[in-house]
Amino acid sequence: MSPTQWDFPVELCCRPMAFVTLTGLDVVYNAVHRAVWDAFCANRRADRVPISFKVLPGDHEYPKCRPKRTSYEWYIPKGILKTGWMNKHLNLVPALVVVFYELDWDEPQWKEKQSECATRVEIVRQSLQGRNTKVAVVLIQKKTPLPPGEDVIASERAAALCNVCELSGKSLFVLPHTDHLVGYIIRLENAFYEHAQTYYYTEIRRVKSHKEFLNKTTHQLLFVRHQFKIAFFSELKQDTQNALKNYRTAYNLVHELRTHETNILEIKTMAGFINYKICRLCFQHNTPLDAIAQFRKHIDLYKKKLGSTELSFEHAAWMAKQFQVFGDLFDEAIKLGLTAIQTQNPGFYYQQAAHYAQERKQQAKALCSHEASVMYPNPDPLETQTGVLDFYGQRPWRQGVLSFDLSDPEKEKVGILAIQLKERSVVHSEIIITLLSNAVAQFKKYKCPRMKSHLMVQMGEEYYHAKDYTKALKLLDYVMCDYRSEGWWSLLTSILTTALKCSYLMAQLKDYITYSLELLGRASTLKDDQKSRIEKNLINVLMNESPDPEPNCDTLAVKTAQKLWADRVSLAGSNVFTIGVQDFVPFVQCKAKFHAPSFHVDVPVQFDIYLKADCPHPIRFTKLCVSFNNQEYNQFCVIEEASKASDVLENLTQGKMCLVPGKTRKLLFKFVAKTEDVGKKIEITAVDLVLGSETGRCVVLSWQGGGGDAASSQEALQASRSFKRRPKLPDNEIHWDSVIIQASTMIISRVPNISVCLQHEPPALMNEMYCLVVTVQSHEKTQIRDVKLTAGLKPGQDANLTQKTHVSLHGTELCDESYPALLTDIPVGDLDPGEKLEKVLYIRCGTVGSRMFLVYVSYLINTTVEEKEIVCKCHKDETVTIETVFPFDVAVKFVSTKFEHLERVYADIPFLLMTDLLSASPWALTIVSSELQLAPSMTAVDQLESQVDKVVLQTGESASECFCLRCPSVGSGEGGVATGHYIISWKRTSAMENTPVISTVITLPHVIVENLPLHVNADLPSFGRVRESLPVKYHLQNKTNLVQDVEISVEPSDAFMFSGLKQIRLRILPGTEQEMLYNFYPLMAGYQQLPSLNISLLRLPNFTNQLLRRFIPTSIFVKPQGRLMDGVSIAAA
Repeated sequence: MSPTQWDFPVELCCRPMAFVTLTGLDVVYNAVHRAVWDAFCANRRADRVPISFKVLPGDHEYPKCRPKRTSYEWYIPKGILKTGWMNKHLNLVPALVVVFYELDWDEPQWKEKQSECATRVEIVRQSLQGRNTKVAVVLIQKKTPLPPGEDVIASERAAALCNVCELSGKSLFVLPHTDHLVGYIIRLENAFYEHAQTYYYTEIRRVKSHKEFLNKTTHQLLFVRHQFKIAFFSELKQDTQNALKNYRTAYNLVHELRTHETNILEIKTMAGFINYKICRLCFQHNTPLDAIAQFRKHIDLYKKKLGSTELSFEHAAWMAKQFQVFGDLFDEAIKLGLTAIQTQNPGFYYQQAAHYAQERKQQAKALCSHEASVMYPNPDPLETQTGVLDFYGQRPWRQGVLSFDLSDPEKEKVGILAIQLKERSVVHSEIIITLLSNAVAQFKKYKCPRMKSHLMVQMGEEYYHAKDYTKALKLLDYVMCDYRSEGWWSLLTSILTTALKCSYLMAQLKDYITYSLELLGRASTLKDDQKSRIEKNLINVLMNESPDPEPNCDTLAVKTAQKLWADRVSLAGSNVFTIGVQDFVPFVQCKAKFHAPSFHVDVPVQFDIYLKADCPHPIRFTKLCVSFNNQEYNQFCVIEEASKASDVLENLTQGKMCLVPGKTRKLLFKFVAKTEDVGKKIEITAVDLVLGSETGRCVVLSWQGGGGDAASSQEALQASRSFKRRPKLPDNEIHWDSVIIQASTMIISRVPNISVCLQHEPPALMNEMYCLVVTVQSHEKTQIRDVKLTAGLKPGQDANLTQKTHVSLHGTELCDESYPALLTDIPVGDLDPGEKLEKVLYIRCGTVGSRMFLVYVSYLINTTVEEKEIVCKCHKDETVTIETVFPFDVAVKFVSTKFEHLERVYADIPFLLMTDLLSASPWALTIVSSELQLAPSMTAVDQLESQVDKVVLQTGESASECFCLRCPSVGSGEGGVATGHYIISWKRTSAMENTPVISTVITLPHVIVENLPLHVNADLPSFGRVRESLPVKYHLQNKTNLVQDVEISVEPSDAFMFSGLKQIRLRILPGTEQEMLYNFYPLMAGYQQLPSLNISLLRLPNFTNQLLRRFIPTSIFVKPQGRLMDGVSIAAA
C-alpha cells in the first residue's frame, strides 16, 4: 500500500461548490469569449457566489447515468462509498450546463442561427441523458438591450427561441459585451446559482426517495451511503446547517454497523471522513467547542478498534491522521479569526498525532522485521485493475466482499505480508518530525515553553534515530539551556547522553569533549561506572586516541564513526579547545575571591582561586591562568605544572594542580598594584584551567568573571535558603558553599600620615571675608614632596551656592564674582617629618544657609612594597559645614513728629524715619558708619549724619537712628513712593585692621504719600504760666486748586480761657495762607489740654479733625505762677 493511503482525499477536504459547465466559448482564439471567461474566474472575491466553473466543448460526454433501480429487494451493496463519487459530483457531473451563443435580436439570418442554437442545446441534452442537470442559454450580443417591454422584436424572438430550444423563459439570458461586462457576469452568476440550487435540491429528494426501499438487515451500508450523499449535496447547495445535521446522522449510522476484522478498516475510514466533515462545519459555524466534543467522542469510540493484530500499525497510522487533520482544521479556524488559549490549541493535537506516529513506528518495527530472504509477493496483491479502489477503506485483494468469513486465507496472508513489507519502506521519522515540528510551532505561538522543549527533545531523538545527527545535536543543544536553568538534572542527563552519542558518531571533537565534561559533573545523574567509562574516553581523546564507542549505537554508524575518529587522529589540526563553561555545568567548579573589597596601593593585592572536582577519579590539570581587566597583571597569576598527557590520571597525590573529587583546593595569588590604578577597580575577567597537554590535545575550561557555571546561581540560592547545619570539616578543608565569589577589588591610595586642622570662628556672616586657617603637619618618616592644597566649596552642592560663594587667599580686598568657589592645587612645597605649615583662606558667602567646605591635601612619598620601590600619591581631606547667618536685623518704621506710628505720610508734612539695628551675630560687630541715600522723591529736613559711627554691638544689642524727612507734593491720588537705601558699613570687632569693611545695603520700604487739602501749623511758646497770656497763631494753607470755604470753631477747655474768634467761616484762595491769632489764658498748672481747634471744609466733607490733630499741638505744659524762668524748654506735645 502507498504510504500516502492515510491522507484524506482532496475532494473530501475542499469546500464543495456548485459545478457549472460553460459550453460554446472559444477561450483560445476568440477575444470576446476569453474576456467572458476571465470575468467568470479571474479575481473572484469572497462576496461572489460559490460556483466552480469549467469550460467544456458542446459535445462533451458526461458520465453515463446508470439505469434507475426500481427495487432494492435483492440488492446487496459492495461497500459504503465509492472512491469516485465525490469527485464525480464536484468536477464531472454539472448542476447546470450553460450554452453560450453569439446572436443579436436583429440578426438578418435569424432562422438559421435559431436552428443552430437549438441543435447545440439538443446535443447537450443528449450527453446528459438520464440526469437532472439544468440547461441554460446565454446569447452574447454586441448591443446593449433596451429595457424590458420596449423592444417588441426582442420579446417575440426570445419567446420563439425558448420554444425551439424547449427552455423556460428563466433559462434564457442575454450578455451584452460592453464596458460593464463584470456587472452582467455577476448577475448571470446569481441566476446560475439559483438553477444549481434547484438541481441539488432535486438530487437530495431523489436520494431520500430511496430510503423507503431499504431494510436494516441487508442495507445497513446503504443507509450510511445515502445519508452521506444527502449531506454532501446539502454542502453543494451551501445549506451547511442541514449538511451538519445529516453528517451527524451518517456518523451515528456508521457507529451502528457491525464490525469485524474484515470491514473495520472501511468503517474507520468512513467514520474518519464523516468526523472530518462534522468538525469542519462546526468550526465554520463558529462553534469550536462542538467540534472538540465531536472529535473527543470520535476518538473514544474508535481508539480501541484495532483490527488485525498483524496490522496494528495501521490503527496507529489512522489515529495519527485523525489528530493531525483535526489540528489542521483547528489551525485553519484560528487563521480565520478563532481565538485559542494555552490549554486548548492545535499543538496538543499535533503532539498526539506524533505520539501515534511513534507508536506506529514501534509496531512496524516489531511486525515488519522479516528476514531478508522474504520476498515481496508476485503478483502484487495490493494492485487493482484500475489502479484505485472501488470503495474507500477496502482491501485490494477482496474488494466488495462483505462476508465475515475469509474465503481464501492464503490470499489474506499474502496481502498482509505485502502491507507489512510496504510499511517497512515508510520513513516514519520524517512523519514524526513533521508532526512534532507543527506542535512546537503551535506551543511557541501560545507561549508554552516547557511543552515546546519537551517536543524538541523528541524531535532531536527522532533525528538521531533517522541518523541525521547534525539536526539532532542542534535541537538538543538548544533545549539543554532550558533544562539547565530550571535544574531538571535527570532530563538533562538523558539529553546529554543522546547528544554524546551524536557527537561520537559524527566524530565532533569539541562537542564530544563538552558533553563528556558535563556528564562527569555534578549535574549528571549517571552512575559511577558510566562516569568512569566517559572519563576514560575523555582522557583517550586528550591523548589523541580514539574513544570507545558509546553503548546502544547503530552498528553501521559505529563503524563509520571509527573511521572518522581514525582520520581525526591522523590529521594534524588545532589541538587546543577553549570551552566557555558559563553555559553548562562541567565537572570542575571554580570560585575566585579577593581577600578584601579594597587594597591600599602600598599593600600587595591578594586573592584565592578555589577549585573542586566532581568526577569519579582524581584528575591533574596542567595550567591555571587568571585574566584581569588590566592585562598587565595576567603575567603574575599563572600556575603551570609540566606533565605528560599520560600523567593526567597518575601521581595523583602530588602537585598543586591535582584535584581530588569532593575536596576543595585553594590557590593563593598576590601582586603589587600599579600606582596609576589608584581609584580604579581591578576585576577578574576570566579564569582558565587547562586539561591535557599541547603534545596531545588540551581543553581550556574558561570561567567568565570570578567563576560560576550554569548551575551556580541556583545552587547559591538554595544554599542561602537552607537551614541545614554544615558538617564539621578538618581545619585544612573548606566548605564549598561557604565560599562567596568576590571577583573585583578597588585600589585605593596609601593611608596618609599627616594631620589637617581647620581653625575658624563660626558662623560666617553674610558677605564678610570669613577667615579659615588650615594647618598641615607631616607625621611621615621621610620628606613628603609636591604638597598641594585644594580648598573651597565642596563640589556637588546646589548650583546657587556655587555662584554665591567665593574663595580667596588674600583677605585685604573683597571678593567679587570673578573669584572661584573652589581653589585647586595650591602649591605648598615640601614638608620634612614633623614640619608644620599654615595657610589662611578667606571665604565670602553671598547668601545665608549651610555650606560644606572641603580642604584636600595631596602629596608624593617614596615607599617600598614587596622589595619594590614605588612613588605613592597620598591625600587627606577634611570637610567642615559652616552656617552663614545675617549679621544683624534691620527694622525700619515711619512715625510722626509726635512719634506716632504712620501708615502713610502726608505731602510737605515732616515725618520721622527710625532705623533699629539688632545684632544677630554671636561675635561683637563694629558699625563703622551708616549712610542714608534718599530717593529723589524724598528730602531731608535737616542734615543726614550718621548717629552710630564706631558703635560696637554685642549679641542682642541694637543701635537706632532717627532722620526727619519730608515728601514734596505728589499730585492728587494715592501711591507708593520709594524712600531710598540705608547703607551700613561694618566688620567683626575681632578682625584685623586691614580686613575690608563690608557694606550692607538695606532697601527702605515704599511709603504711601497722601495730599491734604489744608495744611495747619501752630506757632506757640514752648510752655505757659498760670494766669499769664499765651499767644497762639494758627497758619491755614490751601493746598488745592480750588477756593476752600472753611468753618473754624474753638472748643473751650477747663484749663484755659481764651480770646479770639470762637467760630468763623472764611474763604481761602488756592495756594494762599490765612492766619488765626488767639490768646490763651492758663488757669491750671501741669500738662493741660489746649482748647480744641475744629476745622471743616464745606467742599470736602470727608476732611476730619482727626488728621489735623496729628500735626498741631493738643496740650502744653503750664508752669505754676510766681516761679522764675529756669531756661528749660518743654516742647509742646
